[in-house]
Amino acid sequence: MTISISTVDLFCGAGGLTHGFEQAGLPVKAGYDIDPACKFPYEHNNKAKFILQDVANISGSDLGEHFSTSSINILAGCAPCQPFSSYSRRYNDQQLKWKLCRDFARLIEECQPDVISMENVLQLKHHSVFYEFINQLKKLNYCFESYEVNCLDYGVPQSRKRLVLLASKIGKINLIPATHQPELYKTVRETIEHLEPLSAGQGSKIDRLHRCSKLSDLNLRRIRASKPGGTWRDWHQDLIAKCHLKKSGKTYPGVYGRMEWDKPSPTITTQCFGFGNGRFGHPEQDRAISLREAALLQTFPGDYEFVKPDEQMGIDLVGRLIGNAVPVKLGMAIAQSILEHIHQAN
Repeated sequence: MTISISTVDLFCGAGGLTHGFEQAGLPVKAGYDIDPACKFPYEHNNKAKFILQDVANISGSDLGEHFSTSSINILAGCAPCQPFSSYSRRYNDQQLKWKLCRDFARLIEECQPDVISMENVLQLKHHSVFYEFINQLKKLNYCFESYEVNCLDYGVPQSRKRLVLLASKIGKINLIPATHQPELYKTVRETIEHLEPLSAGQGSKIDRLHRCSKLSDLNLRRIRASKPGGTWRDWHQDLIAKCHLKKSGKTYPGVYGRMEWDKPSPTITTQCFGFGNGRFGHPEQDRAISLREAALLQTFPGDYEFVKPDEQMGIDLVGRLIGNAVPVKLGMAIAQSILEHIHQAN
């Protein structure tokens, strides 16, 4: 039996979730986001249409244009939460802090899709807006389940834990079991070792996304003094930042660090291209990871493009697009869960 499926991705960003859905065989019709920089990577790398619009200004009937009464309709997305999520850099800081999550709930009520997927920060479960959200699902007669997901369990080579909620009007829905056991967790070495070596501030002539930020003379000395998995506490005192010498700064060792080859990377953030912004130093080369390395650690394919060929590549902008993305392989796991649920019900 052929089953018609229509999916809309809210807060779609550069297309991490959508790409995971497409790779799993779950079609996506459209993605909505407020950031115009997302349009090119979203449409160039995916089959879906990008719609530049704030979810606060759309209605269920707008989403209904992508849905059909003869198809199974899916609404997916990661509603940015201002107190925690780096997604919030795309939005006005003056917005009410949970408004985007509430807009997601409003759109669910207005268009009542058959299946819902929401990926978010773990901290959301500790706030009343999450319970408002699930109470809305109960009111609308959805079956739902939420999970604290270790992304390593689904082939993402980074230490990243997220909240995944699945809901359905068809019946009980579950996340698929882990696809990777701890002994098979993907590592930094497996993910980026094949790329050509770079010096700080250098870019590849073959792949322009394989480009890394410059380092000051002081930071070059610091990274040369850094060992994989170590911290700035390993340095000679004349290299340590003044803020870290203070009592208040001594409890923050998670910056100016190198990754380790045979372990997963730390969580990739919007500032992952900066050596001083976390443990984003390359395991052996004296530089921070490149944009391509960050994208690979987010499980984007090696040919995923983020900027038009004739446009200048701003390292801050592309770093934001990569760091804000849902890891592609997590998107695949969510899509596989939805597809299994649909096929079991039919």
